[in-house]
Amino acid sequence: MADGFAIKQAEFIGSCAHGTPYPQPLPFEAAIVGKSNVGKSSLLNSLCRNRKLARVSGQPGKTRLINFFLLNRSFYLVDLPGYGFAKASLKEQRAWGALIERYLESGRVKHLFLLLDIRHAPTKDDAAMYQYLLYYGIPFTLIATKADKVSRAQRKNLANAQAKLLTGRPYALLYSSESGEGRAELVQRLGELWEDALRLSEE
Repeated sequence: MADGFAIKQAEFIGSCAHGTPYPQPLPFEAAIVGKSNVGKSSLLNSLCRNRKLARVSGQPGKTRLINFFLLNRSFYLVDLPGYGFAKASLKEQRAWGALIERYLESGRVKHLFLLLDIRHAPTKDDAAMYQYLLYYGIPFTLIATKADKVSRAQRKNLANAQAKLLTGRPYALLYSSESGEGRAELVQRLGELWEDALRLSEE
């Protein structure tokens, strides 16, 4: 059934800071996470075909809240604050970490899309996030962003190499917010996850 799945509607619902209550839960909720400037907001806008949906900034570290987006009026896609922003103060970094950890341990998120820049090896912050996912038992998909920044011949090998460095498993979904490469695969993956969550909620 997911083959016919499409994102037909997307809207910003609201932002949550530390201690702010989250929106009323739905049967399915996925989140996007990655280091600062990895392209989270750009991916979200590309995925939903709305350049103004999530605010994109050339300055890393601008997403400092948990941003909730409602897709197809049926599930949430959540944009988490970017981690590993070198210019942030230690106090800010700790606050962002606490914000993300509170969300992950809430039990709301059913799947997490962990973004890696295809051009760079995973950082120690990426490794720490991966360990968070294992600790909380959250299913995830690795996405290698900015695929258009390397040659077509290199893309698959680079994406899989970065994935293997992080998880030991050589697979990451290629994505380019500029060209739209990988969008169809990611939409299908979301559709499959949403349908699985609906089935589980009805049992």
